[in-house]
Amino acid sequence: MDEPMFLICNVRFNDILGAHADIKLSLQEDIAFAYQAGVYDSKGDFIHVTSNQIGTSIGTEKIVVISKLTRNLYGDEGVAYNDGILDGVLFCSQGDVENPAGLVHIEFDYPFRIRNVVNNYHGRRFNSPKDAAIHSNGSVWFTDPIYGYDQWLRPVPELLNQVYRFDPHTGDVRVMVDGFGRPSGICFSPYEKVCYISDTDFIHGDGNIEFTRASTMYAYDIKSAANVGLSDGLSCDTTGNVYAVCGDGLSIWSPGGVLLGKVLVPGGLANFCFGKKGELFLLNDKKFWVLKVVDTIKGAVLNREGARVEEQIDLE
Repeated sequence: MDEPMFLICNVRFNDILGAHADIKLSLQEDIAFAYQAGVYDSKGDFIHVTSNQIGTSIGTEKIVVISKLTRNLYGDEGVAYNDGILDGVLFCSQGDVENPAGLVHIEFDYPFRIRNVVNNYHGRRFNSPKDAAIHSNGSVWFTDPIYGYDQWLRPVPELLNQVYRFDPHTGDVRVMVDGFGRPSGICFSPYEKVCYISDTDFIHGDGNIEFTRASTMYAYDIKSAANVGLSDGLSCDTTGNVYAVCGDGLSIWSPGGVLLGKVLVPGGLANFCFGKKGELFLLNDKKFWVLKVVDTIKGAVLNREGARVEEQIDLE
């Protein structure tokens, strides 16, 4: 497949695509600049993306680059949003052999001050947090697979592959879900009553593939007593449809689990995020795609952002 295409599996997919669905390549580089994140600042109209590991001129050392893209780079009105924290961006830092992994907050504006948010669970070091987001009540949840150890970037794990909840108001960290092979993407339904979590144990960080391991998306009912919220490799739109990055591109399911259709992208995708006015931004390492569907399609997290603007979240 040389060009992207749409695969319609259910007629309801047409309600998402509309009559003029389109996908185009907006930016391409020689390095894998568009790998993860995709964090949108609604006030500044720019998006942060993080690279894959990039080699340097200093021996075998590799780095991860955070890029700030503005709309005039790709000439489109919409920009993407994922899990911003008002005055900055909350990143999942995988750490390395010497530096701990955890959640890191970077301010949007110069001088781009960086502060560690949380890097341990009762004194035990996190593995390599992958996805995180903020619930409407301010709590932050994140997945923590051992991909860093798989890739020889992190020391021997001290914790299981689990999902955590962090309360920035109290500093409390607790395990909310366990039993995964490699917990990865996570998001909420529009009204935050269901939490979707993917398990990508099928492929490990060292490239090892085992067909009998999990490649599964789970849906958990959220009880009123549990403060839950997350988003990244998985996302919902405001009608409850579930979007997920799969090996061949972007797949969309109905709230009831019916596969509606796929956006097939050459080389697959690493991640994606919603923009405004029916735009989705697709990250494929060296390529940055813009998908245009009907204007009414909107990410559930982005839709909740307006309700959070007046609430200041203290991360100190």
